Amino acid sequence: MEMKVEKQSSKFIKPSVSTLETSRHYRIGFMDEFVPASNVTIVLFFPQNNKINPNIIVELEKSLEKILTQFYPFAGRYVEDIKTVECNDDGVEFIHAKVNIKIQDFLDFDSNVDLVDEFIPFKIQHPDLFTNPLVTIQVTTFECGGVAVGVRTSHRIVDASTICTFLNKWASMNREESQATELNGPVFNSSSFFPPRGLPAMPFIPVGDDMLIKYTRKKFSFSESVISNIRTKATASGQYSNHKWSKSQLVTAIIWKALRHVDQKMNNYPRESVLIQIISLRERMATLIPKDSCGNIWAFTYTRSKNHETTEELADLLTSSEEKTLNDLSKVSHDSEDGQTLVLNTLLHIGNFNESTNVVLISSCCEFPFYETDFGFGKPVWVTPGTTPVKNNTVLMDDAGGKGVEAYIFMDKEDIPRFEEALDFEDFGG
Repeated sequence: MEMKVEKQSSKFIKPSVSTLETSRHYRIGFMDEFVPASNVTIVLFFPQNNKINPNIIVELEKSLEKILTQFYPFAGRYVEDIKTVECNDDGVEFIHAKVNIKIQDFLDFDSNVDLVDEFIPFKIQHPDLFTNPLVTIQVTTFECGGVAVGVRTSHRIVDASTICTFLNKWASMNREESQATELNGPVFNSSSFFPPRGLPAMPFIPVGDDMLIKYTRKKFSFSESVISNIRTKATASGQYSNHKWSKSQLVTAIIWKALRHVDQKMNNYPRESVLIQIISLRERMATLIPKDSCGNIWAFTYTRSKNHETTEELADLLTSSEEKTLNDLSKVSHDSEDGQTLVLNTLLHIGNFNESTNVVLISSCCEFPFYETDFGFGKPVWVTPGTTPVKNNTVLMDDAGGKGVEAYIFMDKEDIPRFEEALDFEDFGG
């Protein structure tokens, strides 16, 4: 597909009301300290319809100004030496771009996942890491009038849940439903829940520029019917009839098994494998952390595999690990020493694996209401993350219907046949 995205304008959007002096210095929490030097990115694609205002760019800029009064750290600048966001209202970078195709042609293109990063305001070869601005937004208009909204944020101050909250609040503001944008208490409060401890950032080894030609991002779709068939086979076996695995747990098990297969082929022997998953702490602990709290507010859960388990056994293992972690978290208050220590230990445990262990990280954004984002011209027809250039990094997303799962994996091109081979023979009991 001959696609060309051209920047039309770029400006900095500042909060419509100046940030109070008492809120000018946002000290990040210990999870924010710990996150790797990386970006969190997302793109929402909206089809053409008669509700899209010809002045959509001006309209979005004005509503962004208003919502930034609540998301004021977005418009600030991060100072590494003091691990603080100076909320100085310097602004969020806002880019308007145009693309020379129709949105339906893009959505119908089989390899459209290879072009998604064109709608995000940065290049993966040169990620913005923890430098400034902390947030950049690119609104791209298609020839037909369709729209793509791409967001790039520094992982230092946000997680995926934060981006989802921001997009939905901004969309509500754009619909002039200001009442819907009211938040209970401060928006950015990760540091009040989990105060800073001076932690070093987690090691993060992205694929270098010279290696990017060897890697690609692949999308694997698991429809509602596929997931239903998996459950049916599990029930028919009798052994797993009482299990109620979620769709993301089932897909995670399938992908984990396939990645173990790739690792075994590469190393010529089966290695112990550890699955690392991220669990949001919002509404999960004994004392309430509100759902719309912003910042990095999560913990890790770990599941070990000996590399001989079937898919359903892996689903059981990871489900048990997740349930245990959630049960432990539900018994402690976030503001207690036990609660702080429990969460901190899940982070620090990531450094306890030796080089002979196959470590797999699979993040799930399923059930985050990205598909509910409505700026006044309808909901998106496709939501996809941008590329994170880390080998075998996997992100799960809901599909547009909400019942299926789309898995995005950044992998060595040579590993794709091995991965797909494992998926082809994927079956319960196998």
